[in-house]
Amino acid sequence: MKKISWDKYYFDLCNTIATNSKCLSRQIGSVLVRDKSVISTGYNGPPRGISHCTRRYLRDKNLYAELKKRGITHDVDFTKCPRQTLGYKSGEGLEWCIAAHSEVNAVINAARGGIKVKGAELYMSCGIPCKNCMITIINAGIDELIVTKLSTYDFMSEFLVKESKIKIRVFDLGDG
Repeated sequence: MKKISWDKYYFDLCNTIATNSKCLSRQIGSVLVRDKSVISTGYNGPPRGISHCTRRYLRDKNLYAELKKRGITHDVDFTKCPRQTLGYKSGEGLEWCIAAHSEVNAVINAARGGIKVKGAELYMSCGIPCKNCMITIINAGIDELIVTKLSTYDFMSEFLVKESKIKIRVFDLGDG
């Protein structure tokens, strides 16, 4: 039986974890690894016990008020991200998003279990993370990011990458 590369293994795991994402906009999975062992995982979604956005349309009075103010109270598609319903493009209107990103959730999940992430590698089914996630990654002491592409989410994340000592590389899926 042919074995696959570690990158392919973790890439596939990231994609599988992403399928659990509760985010209506983007499904991303992350895997924290140390010494070829998975120490934590995460996907995009609201905090534990907080209503998913499909229910949020009915429960969040501030969201309803904003929809009403914009004349969007009839025929709301409950399967669509509230930010998209409000007319925001990707990366905009983040004050309306209740989801934590997958990479932050992976760090939080490790912390909940008392697992050290300093020196770990973080595999993600996305490009270079946003500024807020980069701050978390840097402060957590993660050594390397393995991503699907080298594009940055925003200009501040690009600055943080250049200023930090974090190694970043794209998955090497090779033949595996």
